[in-house]
Amino acid sequence: MEHKEENGAVSLPFFGIHKLAPYLRPYRFTMITMIVLGFAGGLVDIILPLFQEYAIDHFIVKENLSSMGGFIGAYGCVLIFQVIANGISAYQACEIEMYVGRDMKRESFNHLQTLAFSYFNRNSVGYIHARVMSDTNRIAALVSWSLMNGIWYISYIIGAVIVMLSVNVRLSCFVLMLVPLLTAAAAFFQKRLVMINRKVREINSRITSDFNEGITGAKTTKTLVIEKKMEEHFAKTSKEMEETSVRGTHYRAMFSSMISFAASAALALVLWQGGMITMEGALKIGTLSVFMTYALGMMEPVQWIVRSVSDLITVQVNVERFSGLVETESDVRDRPDVVEKYGDSFAPKRENWEPLHGDITFEDVSFKYPDGEEYVLEHFNLHVPQGTNIAIVGETGAGKSTLVNLVCRFFEPTSGRILIDGVDARERSQLWLHSNIGYVLQTPHLFSGSVMENLRYGNPDATVEQVEAAVKSVSADEVIARMDRGYDSDVGEGGDLISTGEKQLLSFARAILANPRIFVLDEATSSIDTVTEKKIQDAIAHLMKGRTSFVIAHRLSTIRQADLILVIRDGKIVERGTHKELIAGKGEYYHLYTKQYQEEALSLLFQ
Repeated sequence: MEHKEENGAVSLPFFGIHKLAPYLRPYRFTMITMIVLGFAGGLVDIILPLFQEYAIDHFIVKENLSSMGGFIGAYGCVLIFQVIANGISAYQACEIEMYVGRDMKRESFNHLQTLAFSYFNRNSVGYIHARVMSDTNRIAALVSWSLMNGIWYISYIIGAVIVMLSVNVRLSCFVLMLVPLLTAAAAFFQKRLVMINRKVREINSRITSDFNEGITGAKTTKTLVIEKKMEEHFAKTSKEMEETSVRGTHYRAMFSSMISFAASAALALVLWQGGMITMEGALKIGTLSVFMTYALGMMEPVQWIVRSVSDLITVQVNVERFSGLVETESDVRDRPDVVEKYGDSFAPKRENWEPLHGDITFEDVSFKYPDGEEYVLEHFNLHVPQGTNIAIVGETGAGKSTLVNLVCRFFEPTSGRILIDGVDARERSQLWLHSNIGYVLQTPHLFSGSVMENLRYGNPDATVEQVEAAVKSVSADEVIARMDRGYDSDVGEGGDLISTGEKQLLSFARAILANPRIFVLDEATSSIDTVTEKKIQDAIAHLMKGRTSFVIAHRLSTIRQADLILVIRDGKIVERGTHKELIAGKGEYYHLYTKQYQEEALSLLFQ
């Protein structure tokens, strides 16, 4: 799979952040308010110690409480303002996180719908899922909570330094000299914690993968009796996770201890020097308490700033991976003028769609996969008149599925062109073509939900009578009748609550309900019993009249009635004709058919 993790640090932490502008722009006023209130919250935290100074110098030292009422009132107003400001700021940060994350997920998900099959061939589900979920979550957290905290911490540090310097430069220097030492130590620990966290994430991905394989491959594990081997492999990975996590915990513990020591050291310096200055009469006790509060309060912001630089570098990778996804161009895409006329998948202009009849022509078509080096088809020519039933046979890898995928425009020819009703397929929209194709796979996919919901994916506007007619035409009504809730029965994730054969029957009904002009059946009856298969073949023979159809078959007995049989080898047609003509020719098809017939006869004999 084509995916690389960017683990190296980069020199420009903010490079690529500008790509987030389209997602932040709709919420710019919310962000401005959040920033202003965050700044105000930082200033309030600077002001509060000054109330402490006033209380000590005017009430405690002088033992005079005559103006206590006004002081309490002012102090209470400041606290109320801080609570309101922090509450609104936090609420807006939460809004930004949710909305920006939602918009980015929606953008990436919708973009995935426009990408060609080749993208999904090159990238694993786990990799794509991480781009859509984990990366967007981290980015959304950065532009909301991290930004809000950053405004607060930075405003606090700047304000505290200004106040301290304005009160006593000498004592301020003693407090501030700890900052570069703390910064250097924090950077040392943070660098190692980033490396450890990356390794933890990588090991966690492997553990998740092991879980997935253990669950999906449970039957294979039991039949091969490899439970012990699987347990040993998982134990080894878990042990590695444990050791790495413990090492990270040690670093974090040392880091926290260092911060506590720095805070204690700052407090000790303030008490030592401040006490001496106070004894000299140059500093009031209340002012000394202010310095003590600022000395303790500055430790956390400095730690946060150092950590945030590392986080920015890491999040830049998330931004680049997310933008790489949404900026990926599909290998199959409509030209701008085609989109202008016919629309796209999300805004189709159906009023401009021409009717599709099903006349298909391959003109000198050659094809190799975008990530491949060898041609799967070379100089392929074929004309399929409207309503023709084409059967395609050949060994695995001969190019059978490639042929129909090109017809469906899931891939574009590397050279040559494919004509639909005499017009280059690239002159019409993909959605126009796909809306006229009924595709039934050997391993069909059903979406989570009820039977009725899955059937109506073929035609959302279908009536109950139309659905029932389509179901009955392929004998799927018997399957649905056996389900507990009939059409309302849940099929499970991917249709896992029903058998593969039942999924194929429902997929047939779904395709028929779409009323397509082109049928593609890719070994579509492989998991269906022979009695039901015969019923389906009879129904399809009736339904396919006047429609162009491509049938990929390994069971050659199912394609004897095809109008034309193509034998494909190495991307070329080596034989073509009807079943009778090819049997009479005693070529490759004859040998494939007789060999398969003998194997089926032997299997029946020994049953």
